[in-house]
Amino acid sequence: MATTILSMRTARRFARDRRGVSALEFALVAPLMIGLYLGCAEISDGVAVDRKVSLIASTLANVASQVTTISASDMTNILDASSAIVTPYSASNLRATLSCLKIDANSRVTVAWSATRNGTARGTGSSVTVPTALVVPNSQLLFSEVSYNYTPTVGYTITGTLTLSDHMYMAPRITAPTYVAATCT
Repeated sequence: MATTILSMRTARRFARDRRGVSALEFALVAPLMIGLYLGCAEISDGVAVDRKVSLIASTLANVASQVTTISASDMTNILDASSAIVTPYSASNLRATLSCLKIDANSRVTVAWSATRNGTARGTGSSVTVPTALVVPNSQLLFSEVSYNYTPTVGYTITGTLTLSDHMYMAPRITAPTYVAATCT
């Protein structure tokens, strides 16, 4: 009986004791807060890379649309500049392709020339599907395609590598550029 009374007193005293409540609350809430923090950091990093991919696609088409002739060294410079945009992320994960599309009188869209960095150039004469609003007979378009293999820092075990991509169509500002010896007219 004395043991029962003693254990009841101990149980009441333990129930009234509030010294460890803060530590218990911290132990319950800390994993959630750390997970939210890391998740927000991962999402903002992924959004930053995705924005850079869109900017590279726009820049490739925009720079190429401003000239009438692109030499091999000019193309290297254009692709180098686009690779610099992705900094501070690794440029080795970046694939960029710039193509000049020729639209004939029958609204058939084919590749006149194509250049790439870390990717596969489109074959000359191959067909390309373009939004119908952009198909203007007897015209040209510059078409840039960019993709980036993004591996999250913390969440890679959950998602693996994500491929972020974008493309851009742009009409030449002066005339369709000639690349090396290949014309786009």
